[in-house]
Amino acid sequence: MSTRRFSTTAGVFHKPVATRERAEAEAKGWARLASRIAVPALHGQIALPDSQLLAYEDVFATGRCELLMGDVIALADRDPAVQPRLDRLVDGVCADLRAAAEETGETVPLAECVPDLYLDRIRPGGRLDRWYLLRDLPFALPHTGTVLTLRELADFTLTANGRPLTLNVADTIERLRDALAPDRRRRTGLTQGDPTEPNIADPLCWLDFDFAGRNTVAGEAANLLWYLMGLGGWLVPRYQPDVYARTLRLALSPRSGPRIDHLELHWSSRHIDVRYSWHTGPGRTAALTRALDGLLRGNGSGLEEVRAFLALRILGVIPPARLTGHDLLLVLVKLAESQHPHTTLDTFFTTTPAPHPGPGERSGDVPAPA
Repeated sequence: MSTRRFSTTAGVFHKPVATRERAEAEAKGWARLASRIAVPALHGQIALPDSQLLAYEDVFATGRCELLMGDVIALADRDPAVQPRLDRLVDGVCADLRAAAEETGETVPLAECVPDLYLDRIRPGGRLDRWYLLRDLPFALPHTGTVLTLRELADFTLTANGRPLTLNVADTIERLRDALAPDRRRRTGLTQGDPTEPNIADPLCWLDFDFAGRNTVAGEAANLLWYLMGLGGWLVPRYQPDVYARTLRLALSPRSGPRIDHLELHWSSRHIDVRYSWHTGPGRTAALTRALDGLLRGNGSGLEEVRAFLALRILGVIPPARLTGHDLLLVLVKLAESQHPHTTLDTFFTTTPAPHPGPGERSGDVPAPA
């Protein structure tokens, strides 16, 4: 997702890029997509003493677009009349991703894809090692008054909503490293590379081309689906509120979020029993269901195809040290579910839609759990 500050003048959107090489790579990625999908015009590149600027069309200043996908979802959470607009946007996104796979698809080693979101994060010494393996992260187990570390947690069995799971993050990362090895061949297409709610404008226009180029079909699906499930409506606004406010037009607060309803810790048997519910607004629930149908279920694909990419998105976006014990445990439960061989798309992406608010409730927010 985009986290940069941009400046706009007279219908032009100036995006700072650290180096000339990065600017040229982004411009090349944009050019590979410009004839196939809706993108802002790229007016040129400006050299500054210590950085580069890419001058894009400002699609909001020109009136070409009005909102970002995250804004439309938030509005649909509050007003069912917005739902058809959100449906059209999600359908368009899925159609573009399917067309990329059909028209520019190749099966290639992962090393030939844009590396930033996957290879760079899973490599030895990369982001996942720094966040999870180089220190034994402690966290407070909610509802128990107990502090465990990630390594201690691996010695416990866990039942989540009646399903037995194992929470061994180190083992999962090693399996991901094998599944996402550079020589592993994957179905790919030419895409924008980071299909998230701040990077998709309405009416449909793709923004932010940091990762544009040859990307995996499964990685694009996992990225969008986890953003709809866990990042856009929960983790990003809670833990990156400055990014959330800067990248969305309205930045309306989520109306609901997942929560742990019950947890029991059994020391003698080293077992944890947890019940949780994954509440989302009605607009977000509908968008997630529609994206699932458009990207996976509609093509006969299942969780197996996206399993490794989904796990890396779950682990690799928000630093775990910043999460409350409540939220980290939910992240780890979804990680374990994503890797369980009997987990299906429907069980993993099950949500409980919150009702539309009444007319007098539309400015309220659901507080974060303690």
